[in-house]
Amino acid sequence: MTGPPRTRRRRRAPRSDWQFPLLTDWGMRPDHQKRLVLIVSAIGLAGLAAALVIAVASLGTYTPEARTGAAIAQANSALPQTFHGWASPKLFEPVSDRAKDAKPLTAKEVFAQKTLTGEKKLRLKLVASKLDDDCSLALWGEALIEQAADAECTQAARALYTSADGRYVGQYTLLNLRDGEAAAELVESLKTLYRGGWTLPLESEKAAFPTGGYTEAGGYALGHYVGLVWIGRTDGAEPAPRDDYVSLALTLRGAEKPVYQRVVAITGPAS
Repeated sequence: MTGPPRTRRRRRAPRSDWQFPLLTDWGMRPDHQKRLVLIVSAIGLAGLAAALVIAVASLGTYTPEARTGAAIAQANSALPQTFHGWASPKLFEPVSDRAKDAKPLTAKEVFAQKTLTGEKKLRLKLVASKLDDDCSLALWGEALIEQAADAECTQAARALYTSADGRYVGQYTLLNLRDGEAAAELVESLKTLYRGGWTLPLESEKAAFPTGGYTEAGGYALGHYVGLVWIGRTDGAEPAPRDDYVSLALTLRGAEKPVYQRVVAITGPAS
C-alpha cells in the first residue's frame, strides 16, 4: 500500500559566501562584495585602505551613507554607536527663522559657562572650545557636510567637557542654520547620516574620546539651531549600571543656555 505522494520541498537558496555584514548593511550586493574583495586582495595588504576607497567608488552608488563612509571616513574620527533625534519644541518658535535672530553667535556668549551642573552632584568642566564660521571645519562626512551647506550653516560652536572625577567626556556642538525647517531636516537625516559622518572631536590634554570607545549621541532641533550631544566614558567602556547617561546628557545640554537667552531677548521674560 502506497501512501500519498510526497511533495518536494523547495530548498532555500544558500547564502552567498560573498556576504560580509558591514558591506551588506551598506546595501552592497553579493557580486559587488566579491569584486571588492578580489580587487583588494590583488593589490595586497600594503595598499588595503587606499584600495578599499577606490574599489568601493568603482562599484557605483548604493546608498548615500555607504558612499560617504567609504570615501570620506577619517581614521582618527570617532563615531557614536547610537543616535537619537528630537524635533524642536514650541518654546523655540521665536527663533525658528534666522532672519529674526540675525546676530551671529559669539564665543563669549556660547562658552560663558565654564561648569555645567546636573543631578547627583554631576559637574562637567569646560576643557576646550571653538567657534567656526565655516561649518565644514567642525564636521566630517561628505553627505553631512553637504546637507549642512544646503541648510546654510554659518556657524559651528563646539565645547568639550569632562566630569570632575574624570570618568566622563562630552562634547556639545551648536549649529546655526537657516530656519527651523532646515534644522528639523538635518536632525532627521542624522538618524542615518551619523553612520558615515559626525562632528569632529576637539583636542585637549584634559579629556578625549578614546579611539574605538563606546559613545552615544543625540540631536536636537532648537528653532533654527541644531544641538548635538555626544557622551561617553573616558576609558571607552560601555555604560555600567552606575553610569546614568540620561543625567549626563541633560547636564551637557546646559550648554544650550545661549539659545534660551535669545528666545527671551525676542519674547521678553515670562510674566
